[in-house]
Amino acid sequence: MRPLAGVVRRLFPVTTAPLLLGLFTAPALAQTPPPPSGAAAQPIARVEITGSNIRRAQAETASAVQTVSKADIEKSGKTTVAELLQTLAVDNQGSVPTTFGTGFASGASGISLRGLGAASTLVLVNGRRVAPYGLADDGQKVFADLNIIPAEAVERVEILKDGASAIYGSDAIAGVVNVILRRDFVGTTVRASQGLSNESDGADTRLAVSHGVGRLDTDRYNFLFSAEYGKKKPVYNLDRAGRGPVGRVDLRDFGFSAAEGLGGTGAIVSNSNAGNSIIGNVRNPITNIFYSRDSRLAAAGFTRPMPANACTSLTNHPQGDPRGGCLIDATQQYGQIQPRQESLNLFGRLTVQLNPAWQAYAELHGYHSDSEAQTTPSNVSGSVGYPGGPVSNAGVSLGAAHPDNPYFGTAARVRYLAWDVGPRVNNVTSNFLRAVAGVKGTVGAWDIDSALLFSQNKVANTREGAIQRDVAFALLNPTPENVAAALRNPAYAALPAGTLWRIGENAGLNSQAMYDALSPLIANDATTRLAQVDVKASREFGQLPGGALGVAMGAEFRHESTELTPTEGTERGNIIGLGYSAYEGQRNSAALYAEVLAPVLSTLELSAALRYDHFNDVGNSYTPKAGFKWTPSRAFALRGTFARGFRAPSAAENGRGGLAAFANADDPLRCNLGIPGTCAPVSVAVITSPNPALEPERSKSYSLGMIWDPLPRTSISLDFWQIKRKNEINQEQLDAAIAAGHVARDPSTADPATPGDPGQITAVLANYVNSASTEVRGVDLDLRKTFQLGANGGNLTADIKWTHLFKWQRTEQDGSSRDFAGTHGNCDTTNCIGTPDDRVNLGLTWDRGPLRLTAVANYRGKLENKLFKDDPAGCAFTFANGNDAPNGCKIGSFTTVDLTAKYRFTPKAELFASVQNLFDKEPPLDPLTYGAAGFNPLDYSGALGRYFNLGVRYTF
Repeated sequence: MRPLAGVVRRLFPVTTAPLLLGLFTAPALAQTPPPPSGAAAQPIARVEITGSNIRRAQAETASAVQTVSKADIEKSGKTTVAELLQTLAVDNQGSVPTTFGTGFASGASGISLRGLGAASTLVLVNGRRVAPYGLADDGQKVFADLNIIPAEAVERVEILKDGASAIYGSDAIAGVVNVILRRDFVGTTVRASQGLSNESDGADTRLAVSHGVGRLDTDRYNFLFSAEYGKKKPVYNLDRAGRGPVGRVDLRDFGFSAAEGLGGTGAIVSNSNAGNSIIGNVRNPITNIFYSRDSRLAAAGFTRPMPANACTSLTNHPQGDPRGGCLIDATQQYGQIQPRQESLNLFGRLTVQLNPAWQAYAELHGYHSDSEAQTTPSNVSGSVGYPGGPVSNAGVSLGAAHPDNPYFGTAARVRYLAWDVGPRVNNVTSNFLRAVAGVKGTVGAWDIDSALLFSQNKVANTREGAIQRDVAFALLNPTPENVAAALRNPAYAALPAGTLWRIGENAGLNSQAMYDALSPLIANDATTRLAQVDVKASREFGQLPGGALGVAMGAEFRHESTELTPTEGTERGNIIGLGYSAYEGQRNSAALYAEVLAPVLSTLELSAALRYDHFNDVGNSYTPKAGFKWTPSRAFALRGTFARGFRAPSAAENGRGGLAAFANADDPLRCNLGIPGTCAPVSVAVITSPNPALEPERSKSYSLGMIWDPLPRTSISLDFWQIKRKNEINQEQLDAAIAAGHVARDPSTADPATPGDPGQITAVLANYVNSASTEVRGVDLDLRKTFQLGANGGNLTADIKWTHLFKWQRTEQDGSSRDFAGTHGNCDTTNCIGTPDDRVNLGLTWDRGPLRLTAVANYRGKLENKLFKDDPAGCAFTFANGNDAPNGCKIGSFTTVDLTAKYRFTPKAELFASVQNLFDKEPPLDPLTYGAAGFNPLDYSGALGRYFNLGVRYTF
């Protein structure tokens, strides 16, 4: 292992060297005042820290907790808490960005602590759960949407960076994000801001008002209300055409070949492969010669000349494929860097002081958002999967008498990107509700807190631009069979007899009624609900050498339900290019837990917790946690924890429903029979069904670290950590499913000359199973130093947070292992952003009177452009000349610098401003990810470019 200091120097050779030197050479600038004594001393407030139910005086516990204050949010320049959390060093692969508008969980945002996935990161609001987002990531992983957090109402965010199932139950394998909202407030604050990119697009409008009335100590009540409105306009790939690789999949300018399929985002591929379907083209049904500007002679089989060359006629784009196909970078033309999003967030809290010992409280939180993501137009030949198996559309053709068919009298196979239908647009409306009513107070020496909770998320997903298979086939090739199938569609049946879909330059001849039948609005919806009652109690007992023994105990009862309806038409494979996804389920659970905090010596604190959870569908879980904190001096402490954790299967994994998609797979049975052409991978439908026999995922986590205050106003913490997760819930490996015979075959494709040939695989039945295990190991460094710059110089504060991964290794059921740390894997997760082994946040803040200036640098380490370490297949991409791509098979590191400023004109009025990506740095080329085009989603600020924000806040 490399020395820590060496790694830090490697990461920031210039920026941090003077800072680190200054930490140990400037004690005279920052002297800590002596603590008050005697009558002047004030009682030390005891607070509850995330990761424990016991109130304590010290903020540092045995577990590492990162606190993001309201001031930190402001200094970041981010307009939402979700945006800030996804820039933190502790976030890694499996994170769900709002910008991934074409993903399964479109419209939402999720954090993935330690890269273990959003489903293994528990998100709480004021210490209690929220209903998860209605659309599961990858159709499987259920998580909480960070967009629901009302930024103006946030007091702080506490991030527990180790396992906490012993305290909070399921899902807290990687850690906990606890968003703590204001509990009381008096006054009125109005906030308004406007953001705009350097290219004068992507406007971000924010309006917020907070109002509070009543003082608990005198009025015996407090009511606070917060309302926030946000509107973010889209940014299109085409608007960043000059920004390096951003938004592009035609990367020939960067040395790639035209035939390279990049990232799956609408890649540039040759139409010489019948499975490729993103190109507009027609080929000869007999000779397979492309219809091109050089081949329009009857001798080549063409019986009808087109008015122009085929590519221009069919796609409005020039011909560019050296093998004859028509090239079009549809992703650049139609795709987005940033989707449109509009939201309204309302939060209210009422607290009533019933008597000196008891309070009653109620919270009501509502969130509404509308997002719109746009991607490439549909194509007419994209295959789909549904519960009945695969639907191949590769044989779609223009009828023999279709006026746009150059082979008059013979049906011709067509590859057509339906630009005349328009781009596919995904409109997602999310409505979130959270209501809490509870009481807290004291009974004797016991502190009691009990509440009822109800939370719900409803998502409506409407799609434009999707093509109905039966209607398209009938409009392009009106055979009796195709017409009979389409007549079941009322919109098609209402069309005049003989209606055709005219394509290419003749698309202007189509009627709106034809388009309404071909591509109607289709929709589905999802609902998640959570109802909970809980009670917890804590107190102190006796006196140990280091202080009183703290004890806490509690109970929870919870009901959860989830339902996702299938998108209309996908249940029968009738939406070209869109697979089936649906699930539903519900469960009841109950839990009992207890916790002890024992200061056994004045320098040694021991802690332990145990929780019992019972689920009516997956049984019982016992999860313990233990920790210690040894403080030999006021300036230094050692700490460590051990914890077990678990994640119960979601309804998508063990409920009812299924997911259909496509993948490439080998067929060893037919290959071993010696059937020609069967030893190469082929595209098959993969049908994944929930498995009611699933067991929970299990984990063990360890941490060992130190806290050191070597100088006044200087703090350093260093924590080594490791998480081992087993029984992971994944789709059964395709090779294993095929070997076990979990397949559907087409007997009509069997080779009659080969005895025992069962025919081609049409579908693989790969259900969810408990299979793989993962081991993640790394280190966190937190360093903070404040310099006093003299009587009139103000304060300068430096803050560094660095997370380094030593290992991120997954072991499959067959014993094979892959380490993803520092590589672009795991590309089976979310959006294929890779697993950076280094992420750093560096902040410098200067405060002087009414002025505050902050510069924040966010660093992502370089990635090997491989699917995993030591991949025998080598680099995931090569240039046209055969060399590794990008150069050295490395995706370069990326650092952006953000600058924020705040100035208080009066105690009531302040002006604030920020510049994101101050130096307008472009992101490095990433040809592998499918979460964006040409760049990594982690480098979103580089794709967007320099961005300005200006705002005012006024307090009445």
